[in-house]
Amino acid sequence: MYYKRILIANRGEIALRVIKTAKNLGIHTVALYSEQDRDAEHVLQADEAFLLKGVGLHETYLNAQQIVDVARKAKADAIHPGYGFLAENAEFSKLCADSGIDFVGPDAKAIELMGNKVNAREFAKTIGVPVLEGVVGDQQTLLAASKNLKFPLLIKAAAGGGGKGMRIVHEPKDMQAALESTSREAASYFGDGAVLIEKYIENPRHIEVQVLADKHGNVIHLFERECSIQRRFQKVIEEAPSPTLTPELRQKMGETAVLLAQKMNYSNAGTVEFLVDEDLNFYFLEMNTRIQVEHPVTEMITGIDLVEQQLLVASGRSLPLKQDEVQLKGHAIEARIYAEDPEKDFIPSPGEISFYEAPKLFAGRLRLDSAITGPCVVHPDFDPMIAKLVVWDENRDLAIERLHLALHDYQIHGIKNNIMYLHTLVNTESFKQNQISTHFCQHHANELNQIMLKEKEDVPSFLFHISFALFELCPKKSDSVWDQIGYWRMNGTRLRVLDGESLDVEILEKNPYRIKIGECKYSLENLQIEENYMTFEYESARYRFYRSKNLEGKSFVSCRGIVRQLERWSEVQAKPGESSHDNLGATDGRILSPMPGKIVKVKAKAGQSVAKGEVLVIVEAMKMENNILAPFEGKIEKVFVEEGEQVRNETELIRLSANQKFASKDEKDNSKSRANTSTRAKIGSR
Repeated sequence: MYYKRILIANRGEIALRVIKTAKNLGIHTVALYSEQDRDAEHVLQADEAFLLKGVGLHETYLNAQQIVDVARKAKADAIHPGYGFLAENAEFSKLCADSGIDFVGPDAKAIELMGNKVNAREFAKTIGVPVLEGVVGDQQTLLAASKNLKFPLLIKAAAGGGGKGMRIVHEPKDMQAALESTSREAASYFGDGAVLIEKYIENPRHIEVQVLADKHGNVIHLFERECSIQRRFQKVIEEAPSPTLTPELRQKMGETAVLLAQKMNYSNAGTVEFLVDEDLNFYFLEMNTRIQVEHPVTEMITGIDLVEQQLLVASGRSLPLKQDEVQLKGHAIEARIYAEDPEKDFIPSPGEISFYEAPKLFAGRLRLDSAITGPCVVHPDFDPMIAKLVVWDENRDLAIERLHLALHDYQIHGIKNNIMYLHTLVNTESFKQNQISTHFCQHHANELNQIMLKEKEDVPSFLFHISFALFELCPKKSDSVWDQIGYWRMNGTRLRVLDGESLDVEILEKNPYRIKIGECKYSLENLQIEENYMTFEYESARYRFYRSKNLEGKSFVSCRGIVRQLERWSEVQAKPGESSHDNLGATDGRILSPMPGKIVKVKAKAGQSVAKGEVLVIVEAMKMENNILAPFEGKIEKVFVEEGEQVRNETELIRLSANQKFASKDEKDNSKSRANTSTRAKIGSR
């Protein structure tokens, strides 16, 4: 039988995912939350919830003893760890067992074996699974070993997973800094700073096999997932089945994954990950001993609820399916929606979401896993993933088209996000033709940027200005004749809009609407205004514009995934000297943080001379380290922050004065732009 009460030791969308299946099975659900998550969706959806004492992740979601104590208090039969946090912590699994509480996952021995990449590689070798050779040791050992290895090399967190704590090093001179940064990131995310180095394969595919195993020796696989579309080792798009594998290779990789699980007496859900080279040779990479972020695509092509199977086998029941009963149907693709800015090297973009509208869902064909349902704050302490948009169709081509349409209908205002980037990516011919590798995003960066710029031109700028003015001047559609005509008397017919420069937008006539901007006149037909959006026709094309305003009073207007921040002149005219937009990196040499986060390293010292592009400060936000670079050659006048300090967005970090010989007009103009950042955190597959 299933459990009566389970505690979910996680937050966000994976907590909601577990709650959904548990409720369908009639299981009482218990949630955990920190002060930051007091009003979070997983807290509201659970049957009961408990506040975790303390601040920061280590005192709350990573505090194993406190979580077990809460589980006892709640009389939970089992704890489901989700993914991340304590999901692959052997000590946590053992603590649960010692406390008489079932851990919904493998036992501590299996987690410990696969949780360390060195041990996992050695085990795989002993049973004949092909692996990539690597070297492990302290920093001095790795530095010495790297001198005898051919570059590029990959540095990985030995206790890691999910692509956290990974870096590619192309030259020996970069090894020391990369080892330190990777080790620091690994310690922060996994509590273990040990790292290893291995040969880096050029243009590999990342393909993983989903396995299920019970406590009675039965193991099956649920086919594979193609996870090659990655950025800094963090998966961006996953699909199932892989369009790369032949039927013979699919069978061989599935059997290899099952063999690995059988030989280690594994139980519960797990994922065996492989690198596949251009000749379709595959190599064992790692095994993730938990549910994966991308598990929905496997559920979509098999019809099997993986969380239900986890609960079933953890409670001691046998798997209800044999291998030949697992059927593959159709094609599924998952796109991860992240809080990040694709136009600024994907720096994290936490903050307030002022408007959120997801695409319409279709049972069995379009699914959205997210903890966000409307306006909220995305906190910098947590992972930047906002949602997982999953589509299914009869074949890959149809699934790509369905994903394209769904991304087109996804609207997020207030923070930067990667929706347009994803929309652009899935529409490239290279992706459609499956000409991909784990370097796809890097190799196609310029192409994707150019396409995004072109797509922004598909909606004329003046339509954003007109829409914003209409939202400001016209009321929501009403049955009242006074509401319909009232704006003429109350608000007037002209609005000055700020969008880099000021523009006067004037309503000349209505029904149909005639609008004047400068000397140009435009006609709109069939205009309908609702609370958050309006629709109209312009030159026989139909447009839908969304509008929102955040708590700071900033206004956003979007159409077809393009989001613009616009302002009324009346809202800023009382603030002389302030730009209506970003003023990062002013002419006085102020280097400001482009995001809220934690200062993990201060490399600059007062009086120090620095070159353009030199790392000054490292800011950690959303589990990523971000290098703040010198925008020009100069001398450090003052350092305003210390290591360990929390900073807000646009906090002044450094005061930098330019060297006289570089203080040309070009350099001065360059210093007016935002402080340059280069996010060096190599985030990879979960």
